Amino acid sequence: MQFTLKGLRNNKNETQEQTSKAIGVSIETWANYEKGITFPDVPTIKKIEGHFNISYDMIDFLCQNKTEKP
Repeated sequence: MQFTLKGLRNNKNETQEQTSKAIGVSIETWANYEKGITFPDVPTIKKIEGHFNISYDMIDFLCQNKTEKP
């Protein structure tokens, strides 16, 4: 099963601002990740994995319309 960044954030009931602060990126950068405009580097992916307690291979960085719960 794959999860989008937006779906993971929504399932955690966080705003983009809260998630971006937790990950250590700007709100604009996080929004671009969610939209698939830009993609996180490896250190940021590690932070995302830790924040959402999910492995990289379970995150769909390209499809932005799914909202399943992990």
